[in-house]
Amino acid sequence: MSTRLGQVMTGCVVLVTADRRSGELASALTRRGATVRHAPALSIVPHEHDDELLAHTRELLDAPPDIVVITTGIGFRGWVEAADAAGLADQLVQVLSRARIIARGPKANGAIQAAGLQADWVAESETSAEILDLLLAEGVTDQVVAVQHHGAGADGLDTELAAAGAQVRSLVVYRWGPPPDPVALKLSVLAAADGEIDAAVFTSAPGAAAWLAEMDAQGVGAEVVARTCSGSMVVAAVGPVTAKPLQERGIQPIVPDRGRLGALVRTLVNHYEQAQTSAVQTTAGRLQVRRTVALLDDHVLPVSPSGLEVLRVLADAGGEVVTRAQVLSVLPGDSTDPHAAEVAIARLREAVGHKGMVKTVVKRGYRLTTT
Repeated sequence: MSTRLGQVMTGCVVLVTADRRSGELASALTRRGATVRHAPALSIVPHEHDDELLAHTRELLDAPPDIVVITTGIGFRGWVEAADAAGLADQLVQVLSRARIIARGPKANGAIQAAGLQADWVAESETSAEILDLLLAEGVTDQVVAVQHHGAGADGLDTELAAAGAQVRSLVVYRWGPPPDPVALKLSVLAAADGEIDAAVFTSAPGAAAWLAEMDAQGVGAEVVARTCSGSMVVAAVGPVTAKPLQERGIQPIVPDRGRLGALVRTLVNHYEQAQTSAVQTTAGRLQVRRTVALLDDHVLPVSPSGLEVLRVLADAGGEVVTRAQVLSVLPGDSTDPHAAEVAIARLREAVGHKGMVKTVVKRGYRLTTT
């Protein structure tokens, strides 16, 4: 008897490459039926242990900025927390209150407000390019501009503002370090090349670049790119900045309209929901054959691994006749006995529970009865 799950990503193995908030992401995907594999491409150096951040914060307190650019909400909160741990939070907030504060998007603005401060301007597009356009148009010559960013950098803000005559102070709230488990990272790229990963999720540009670098180090770049181009492996990126390193390698990820983890999950789920519409419509229901399971109207069919391969051949044929030789070619061993094909089809019918779904075509083979 089949089991009703009603989860659109049932049977999909999803690789999560993020370190930060990976548990939240994995939980959301698991609720939709996915099996999650975790292999962070990079680690994060926590802000509270970053002496360089505190040193730069003290420098900023001694020489207050004219303009402060806040690029991420979590980064700004981390900065204030690090300052608080060092007994500098009150001084930092006071200094920032006297500067012009620029926020890159609503989340950064929300963190600013939570600290009791008010942003003077918010980039609604959530891009550093919009901030750069504003500041360059206004002019920043000889102004002290503090830029808070994370380990990925600030999308060229620092260098562009410095080139325009600003005195730039960069505050890195957390920085990228080596992968916490290099073996897991290595195995993840090999698994992707071998067809064991159905989807890979990326939440940062440095993480995507590091995973691609490991892919190259293991010599499987061509295989992974080929799988993404064929559609057998889906790649999802949280936003256009994260997508860029992937696109440069010929991988076209799906990207949500908003750069949020929730939106990323919804976009990936929507991809699989759309895949349902391209499933084979049989007389018994909608059939989808995935890498590890087969679904009939979202019920998981209790077919064996060999039965799954036979069903895959039938589904790929889309109702056209599949010969006994084709059935035999996907069964274990190298039998040429037509009876072995008949036995495999009989077992498949029994497992599916709808004997009429697979029809025998006399002297030719078998086909799915489609609608």
